[in-house]
Amino acid sequence: MKINTNIFRIESNHVPPKQGNILIAEPFLSGSYFNRSIIILATCNKDGAVGFILNKKVDFPVEDLFVDFPDFDSEVHIGGPVGTDSIYFIHTLGNLIPESIHIKDNLYWGGDFDTLKTHIKLGLVDHSQVRFFLGYSGWEAGQLEEEINENSWLVAETSEADLMSIDENEMWAKSVRAMGGKYTMWENFPENPSLN
Repeated sequence: MKINTNIFRIESNHVPPKQGNILIAEPFLSGSYFNRSIIILATCNKDGAVGFILNKKVDFPVEDLFVDFPDFDSEVHIGGPVGTDSIYFIHTLGNLIPESIHIKDNLYWGGDFDTLKTHIKLGLVDHSQVRFFLGYSGWEAGQLEEEINENSWLVAETSEADLMSIDENEMWAKSVRAMGGKYTMWENFPENPSLN
């Protein structure tokens, strides 16, 4: 009896990326930044894309990065390999933070950092409403589409609530599971098959 070996093939879902989508890394994508990562696309257009890795935390709180930052129960994430000397943030505070860029639904990118700090100091912001990132992930025009065609990424929809609340340690597995079908098998693939 012949078996269907296609179920083991790593293959993208070939959905075109757009702002507000997430990228789910294929299970063997190498590199410390992108291995089993989930990336929110903050912007995606003909000129390229910018996103932030949601499931790679660093081991210190945001207030450790700034001398005058108020005490705030929020960890910093590695956003990607570009601009790692700068901090970025996404949030669900909307127009409360001037100059924010709308991503989708109630999800925004950046804005006036001093206003954010003031609102945190006044207790108007909960840690579940904002995520901080060192660096970002960036693609030039056509680069992300090429990587998707090379089967490096799945493109998926997700809710702002899931983005801000899912445990980072479970985010990749839950996202793969949500894709269903043959992608659920990805969850069980070893991270480094050569060690098996």
